[in-house]
Amino acid sequence: MIDPNTLAHDYLAVWNDADDASRGRRLAANWRADARYADPMMQGEGRDGIATMISAARAQFPGHAFTLRGTPDTHGHFVRFSWTLAPDGGSAVAAGTDVVRLDAEGHIAEVIGFLDGSAA
Repeated sequence: MIDPNTLAHDYLAVWNDADDASRGRRLAANWRADARYADPMMQGEGRDGIATMISAARAQFPGHAFTLRGTPDTHGHFVRFSWTLAPDGGSAVAAGTDVVRLDAEGHIAEVIGFLDGSAA
């Protein structure tokens, strides 16, 4: 099983990667081809769908980055961690918790995201 802290940092690096080609390589390395993502604001299916969704989110929040909040934990093939989204040097504008389901090889198969009530 992958270290939950490593997974969380690698996962957030995908969201923070400003380069579409680099983001695609990260997705190909760590996500299943048929991976799914859903949160209250958006959803994506397959690496291409998820890459498009991330690009749209990045366009909506230029100059912002996701940062790990707290310590990730695991239960079986699931990893749970929290994050904040903030502009460089600024206060968080959003916070959430994601639950990642891994396949038997340790690739991301599915992500269910939750928006937390407060960015603090």
